[in-house]
Amino acid sequence: MAPEPTTVDARPQPPRRPAPRRPAIRLITRSRGPLLAFLITSGAFCAAWVARGTFPFGHTGRALNDQANQYVPFHRALWDLVHGQAAGDVLFTWRGGFGQQFLADYHTYLGNPFSWLAVVVPRAHVDLAVFAITPITMGTAAAVMTVYLGKLHPGPWWQRGVLGATYGLCGWALSDASYIPMWLWGLVALPVLGIAVEWCLEERRWPGVALLVALAWFGNFYTAMMATMAACVLLAIRMITRDMSGRERLRALWRAATATGTGILLTLPLLLPSFLSSGAAQPTKAAAFDPVRIEVFLAGMLPATHLWGGRPRLYVASLGLILAGAFVLNTAVARRTRLVWAAAALLVVASFQFPPTQYLWHGLAVPNGNPYREAFVFSGMVVIVAWLALANRPRPLHLALVAALLVAATYVLRRTDDFGGWTWPAVLGGGAVSLLALVLLRLGEKRRYLIPVAAALMIGVVFAESTVAAANADARRSRERWAKPVTTSNRSIGNHFEAVRGVADWPAYRTDSGAPQSAYNDALALRAEGPQYYSSYLPEATYKALEPLGYGFKNDGRTFFGADNPVLDAIFSIGARVRPGTAPDTWTASKFPAPPLVTVRTAPYSSPHPADSVYAHQEAVLGATVYQVPPVTRGGTDTEQTYTARCTPGSEAYWYSPAVYGTVRTGGGPQQLLEDRRTGVTPLGTVPASGQVDVTVQTRTKGADAGAYPLGCLDRTALDAAVRHLTATGATAVRPGGHTIGATLPAPTGGTAVIATTAVPGWQCSAPLKPFHGLLAVDLPPGTTEVSCTFTPKGLAPGLAGAALSLLTLAAVHLTTLRRRRRRLYGGNPLVRERS
Repeated sequence: MAPEPTTVDARPQPPRRPAPRRPAIRLITRSRGPLLAFLITSGAFCAAWVARGTFPFGHTGRALNDQANQYVPFHRALWDLVHGQAAGDVLFTWRGGFGQQFLADYHTYLGNPFSWLAVVVPRAHVDLAVFAITPITMGTAAAVMTVYLGKLHPGPWWQRGVLGATYGLCGWALSDASYIPMWLWGLVALPVLGIAVEWCLEERRWPGVALLVALAWFGNFYTAMMATMAACVLLAIRMITRDMSGRERLRALWRAATATGTGILLTLPLLLPSFLSSGAAQPTKAAAFDPVRIEVFLAGMLPATHLWGGRPRLYVASLGLILAGAFVLNTAVARRTRLVWAAAALLVVASFQFPPTQYLWHGLAVPNGNPYREAFVFSGMVVIVAWLALANRPRPLHLALVAALLVAATYVLRRTDDFGGWTWPAVLGGGAVSLLALVLLRLGEKRRYLIPVAAALMIGVVFAESTVAAANADARRSRERWAKPVTTSNRSIGNHFEAVRGVADWPAYRTDSGAPQSAYNDALALRAEGPQYYSSYLPEATYKALEPLGYGFKNDGRTFFGADNPVLDAIFSIGARVRPGTAPDTWTASKFPAPPLVTVRTAPYSSPHPADSVYAHQEAVLGATVYQVPPVTRGGTDTEQTYTARCTPGSEAYWYSPAVYGTVRTGGGPQQLLEDRRTGVTPLGTVPASGQVDVTVQTRTKGADAGAYPLGCLDRTALDAAVRHLTATGATAVRPGGHTIGATLPAPTGGTAVIATTAVPGWQCSAPLKPFHGLLAVDLPPGTTEVSCTFTPKGLAPGLAGAALSLLTLAAVHLTTLRRRRRRLYGGNPLVRERS
């Protein structure tokens, strides 16, 4: 029987697509390496804290040191914001500093996306979430680096995972950034931008490149800037080492430049206000960059070192160092590739030692604090060349030679400052196990049963060595001057919080959380509204308003403390205060009359006391005479100074000597601590019946005294009368919103409405602003009964416009790409489109 004729469809057929693999299997296969890197990194960091017995695996106070605990209150403020319990919104907070911008603080201190973990736990356990941010971010950085290494060169997933972990556990992460959550996002940003570089070279996913850039810059612009500069280096290296035509290189550059600009524009609503807030911040006196000695610099590359102070922490685990050293000897890698990568790594690390390039790494600014904050860039490059060496099967002889050089370098640098007891075990023990694992891995090419042994050794040595390095870094850091543990226990903090909440009644009045503080930002942490605040963006206007009034400060005025002074309480509408109780870990609260947040001044006032006296400044803002400011007679010695003055018996004596630190007491009263300029106006007690006030100051301050008018005697009756007057003539209703405040005034008499917040840049009011000793004040024309003000961060409007333009660009490029892809796929044939 003849076969039936076959009917052939002559119409164009759409191209056949290969049968897709199961997505779940593909996802699992691709995630093995990143998951391994994440587990090694986060596990090693947590194991170090277990070994040290620090929070949350032991005594809480050992982890919450003075530096780390700056950031827990910001996360508590985020919790309050999300749960609708904040006094303010994302633009402005009424808690801390008597009201401050918050958007730049959010970008800088809460920009790490994992900071949002703080909002899913109970508020009392936000500190646990802040701890968790560190190992999770480090693990994520290791996982993303693992993906990036696979794009540079193919290789076994577990080997990439191990080397990704060495990056996540680099010395910079363990020593400098482990207690600063926002910095850690830079560790993620570097490999994220490395992936973006590869997409640019492949001429694909332009919108994806822009989104990756935005992801890096949304986190923390400071470290994102460093990661972006490193990505420029990576782009240059890849364009030199890849076989590309000049036209292809220009296209890659164009794609990288346009995508980077678009991605940064997307973050402009956060970036521009932060930049402008930085310009308006209280200036700090950063010292000129002074490079460390060369032997100290080189010692920072040795594993498990932790040199004191602002030293470079450049190391990765011994496994990574040995492989990186073997890279230049590995003839399986093209000579040009070896030369370019090695030269680039050397130039990058050398740039850390020269002031012009250091300023470039730090955004053309003098590095403040540790000047080697970009050290993670070098560690990332070390891991990259280590992977290129491992993926090209390094020879055991080359590995042994590099290991021997590492031991020799350790011996030469063994007496460098505080070399550390764990460096030798890391170099000898970790180096020996790493060398053995790499040799077994090479032998495993013919004896497959050796590969699992090599894998176990590589994973184990990175885990163990990094655990030791992290524990050593934490131990050394805890002994530095600035890292003294917080003495307040969790029980005391809880009682402190409950005491504040028991008397709080915002916005009827402010509540001051008092002293001693458990953190710089106690007002944020405890839901108080006092002056306590720390921020790199604390405005110069706030400093100029609060410093003359006698509030204590440090960090050149970017950190403010409270002052237990009833005149200041009246000025800033503080109607409740919390103080330590007589029993340990207890707090007591008190309430007292306070004027409203908005008061009215109908006539000018001038204090009769000397203009350079802090008490005269207070009276000028209060608008009433409430102090005696007597001249003092000094005696004693330089170390034990005595001062004598006369005041009205029964008045309250106060002391202010910001240039002197030590202790102060009057008569037989208790000693009060004077901590340099961080100590504000200090109460001394009641003036005795004799009227003579004898003050003794014990100090180590050389060549300094208390000045001409350190003593002020408060007439409580006069102050009470002033408070009653301000209350009677002040606003009858005050309505503070998220970033607004409105008030109803009692009588349309005109004058000046004074709002109890500092006149920081960004306020706009319903009437013209008027200078008033640094406070926000509005000129009231006769007949005015309502006043309102709105705070808008400088740069927010143009930032939103830039972000909108970026979104439009991304949408347009994406739609254009889809149309081109459809045309290529179906060739523009209408029959094909109909069948599809």
